[in-house]
Amino acid sequence: MLASIKKITQQVAAADDLQSALDLVVDNVKRAMRTDICSIYLHFPATENFVLMSTKGLDQGAIGNLCIPTDKGLVGFVAKRSEPFRTNNASAHHNFHPVEGIGEEPFNAFLGVPIVHHRVVLGVLVVQHGDSRQYTDDDEAMLVTLSAQLAGFIAHAEATGGGLRANVLADEQSTDVCYTGVCGVGGVAIASVAVISPPADFKKVPDRECEDIEAEVESFQNALQAVRRKIKVVSRMLARSLKDQEHELFEVYMRMLDDNALAGEIIARIREGQWAQGALKHVIRQHVQAFEIMDDPYLRERATDIRDLGRRVLAELQQTQTQARTYADATVLVAEEVTATMLAEVPVDKLQAIVSIRGSSNSHAAILARSMGIPTVMGAVDFPYTRMEGREIIIDGHLGHIYVNPSADLYHHYEQVIVEEANFSKELEVLRDLPAETRDGHTVSLLVNTSLPIDVSRSLERGAEGVGLYRTEVPFMIKEHFPSEQEQIDCYRTQLEGFAPRPVTMRTLDIGGDKSLPYFPIEEDNPFLGWRGIRVTLDHPEIFLVQIRAMLKANQGLNNLQILLPMVTHVSEVDEALTLIDQAYQEILEEGCQVDKPPVGVMIEVPAAVYQASQLAAKVDFISVGSNDLTQYLLAVDRDNPQVAELYHALHPAVLAALQQIVDAGKTANIPVSLCGELASDPAGALLLMAMGYDTLSMNAAGLPKVKSALRNFTLQQAQTMLQDALAKSNSDQVEELVKESMEAAGLNRLHSHVVKLKAKS
Repeated sequence: MLASIKKITQQVAAADDLQSALDLVVDNVKRAMRTDICSIYLHFPATENFVLMSTKGLDQGAIGNLCIPTDKGLVGFVAKRSEPFRTNNASAHHNFHPVEGIGEEPFNAFLGVPIVHHRVVLGVLVVQHGDSRQYTDDDEAMLVTLSAQLAGFIAHAEATGGGLRANVLADEQSTDVCYTGVCGVGGVAIASVAVISPPADFKKVPDRECEDIEAEVESFQNALQAVRRKIKVVSRMLARSLKDQEHELFEVYMRMLDDNALAGEIIARIREGQWAQGALKHVIRQHVQAFEIMDDPYLRERATDIRDLGRRVLAELQQTQTQARTYADATVLVAEEVTATMLAEVPVDKLQAIVSIRGSSNSHAAILARSMGIPTVMGAVDFPYTRMEGREIIIDGHLGHIYVNPSADLYHHYEQVIVEEANFSKELEVLRDLPAETRDGHTVSLLVNTSLPIDVSRSLERGAEGVGLYRTEVPFMIKEHFPSEQEQIDCYRTQLEGFAPRPVTMRTLDIGGDKSLPYFPIEEDNPFLGWRGIRVTLDHPEIFLVQIRAMLKANQGLNNLQILLPMVTHVSEVDEALTLIDQAYQEILEEGCQVDKPPVGVMIEVPAAVYQASQLAAKVDFISVGSNDLTQYLLAVDRDNPQVAELYHALHPAVLAALQQIVDAGKTANIPVSLCGELASDPAGALLLMAMGYDTLSMNAAGLPKVKSALRNFTLQQAQTMLQDALAKSNSDQVEELVKESMEAAGLNRLHSHVVKLKAKS
């Protein structure tokens, strides 16, 4: 069985499109299980039907036409239960729904398994046989295994434009369709989709109507001529080293590009209204499929030639068509994986939001988007972005939601949200120079997290009292090599001077996990538990010492530097790091630099550090909590994985208890304790942290005014009461409800409105 499953899985993974994958599954399963019928039904939510999409054994004319209501038949029964079902007397079952004329009457043995993706039933995989067959546990196990593989393929196909349910997922009849990703940057936008594709990848080419057919035809023909010229050049170069028969391959390539071959079909598609890249994609796909199913091995290999030719033409097209792109006044940039160079393609005044199908909140694009304050959703793996070109959608960066075909009510709601957020931001501007002081006189220091030079002015405009976390890895990430000591000095000096005399806490190089350097790749099976943070820099003292020297030299005459050590799990790591810092400091003094030795702190972001907070506090000058990573490690949830994003809760009672334990250890040691992370930028989270005893909070600049407003309209006593009630709760939903009620009671519902999740069709 394992060999059969492996073979089928490999073939499905290699399929060019979803229909081919479905056909491969039913054909191979029928033969492997020696059963009479194998079929796949897909669920169409808009019509509430299961539609037969592929079969071996039933009437082929029923494909695409046979519709079974979701509440009828054994297919509907399997879907409703969301578990496998088998019987050798199908017609006697109470949910049996006879369908005449498709050829299933003699087959009473039935085994069906649901095809489930993210708790949603996408379809049902069915095998049927004559009365004599009794399907076994092994049969069921095989289908369950294959259905799990198939679910991912179906979901990915729909996300990348190759789905078979497109008319349901993105048509004009289904309203308020919601796709979920991970919050990259908070905020809301209503904008038109602009899909940017990476070069020469057909799977990522969107369908798009062309505005000027003749211009598209000309663009295609120019690309064709360029490919022909390059093939001729290669042909001449290899003429002496190839046999005549092998050399004829280039003549075959040239003939394929004739107007009466591929080129003619592509031009015909363009004249039907499809842009050149989309027309090329469809024609190449059709020919590749046609050759791949041929019995003759030689002819099957021609599929590779056609695919190669198509990519060559696509690459030329993308070079010539890039400059002609125009963008709507309100544009949401969408791509398989948004890059920094893609961001540069859209005019800043038109870029309203970003959606990345893949990628994490720590990608270059996400970091830039955060600095620019652009609402961003990452990891929206199910969003069918290739069919969204030019369509107006709603992006809710607070929740990580994308709404397609919004109803009038939902559209109006988000219009109001955008207006209210803009007005509220203006209202909060008056707080810039006021202290973050509660009504009963308790003061909290509000600092910012920074990465780029642009963050300096943006942070000061919002009243930042300093930097609680400067991510030094970002200057490393945007280089093509390790930056020199002088390059680092210049970079660090910009931050230190910009905020002087306010404190600037610089975290030493924190790479690994989801942050890698292009010139220093770290490839591991489990990177978040691997070689990262302080582990890397202690293993490479030549990198660590240069960075510390650069920080110390940049601090000359300013003395507002603080050094922070990331990803500490052992007390011995702190001892080693302090020894190296002392070495760098002595070297600086010997060179004649006059600079004070800065405070050194430790970042608590793993459970081990929580339980050794007291011992760590005895070694350093301050403690800073990295709440994002700490929450991730405590809950065993990858915060950048959309499949488990719903399980990531910063207000989980276990997280709150750990945060309380850390600040208590710091207070006992009489050293400052701060927190940097998304929890600090949430007004309700900031109130809970203040109640615990955190007197310094660091956040993204955009969140600072709202946090200050919350603190100035609450009392410490109110916050402490809310904290005690929260610590008594058993789950994060209860904590969020408590916090929401407390904020509303204080008249601060506008500051915590994103807790209320809108109900939308999905």
